[in-house]
Amino acid sequence: MQHAVMVITDSGGVQEETTFLGVPCLTYRDTTERPVTVSMGTNRVVGRDPQHLLLNALEVLQEAPQGPAIARPPLWDGRTASRIVQILKEVWQGDLACAGGRGPR
Repeated sequence: MQHAVMVITDSGGVQEETTFLGVPCLTYRDTTERPVTVSMGTNRVVGRDPQHLLLNALEVLQEAPQGPAIARPPLWDGRTASRIVQILKEVWQGDLACAGGRGPR
């Protein structure tokens, strides 16, 4: 997918992956449960009309040589685990302070 010029899908997971990779995506559905992919500019929800899909695909292909300016959504930087660990440390330390220094056994 990372080397694709464009991806056509009806999968929410694929919409997220193309957004992360910066690859234009056409979603062949009427709605998406991943609206951030649309607001970031990587995904177009084109409906289920084959003609509308074709017109959008041709548009994307015409834009492809210069490439669209695409940004990843905030926090989609691959550092989620380290942020979670930091939050857990902060919560753990807060629990220890509240429990008089006694943590879980």
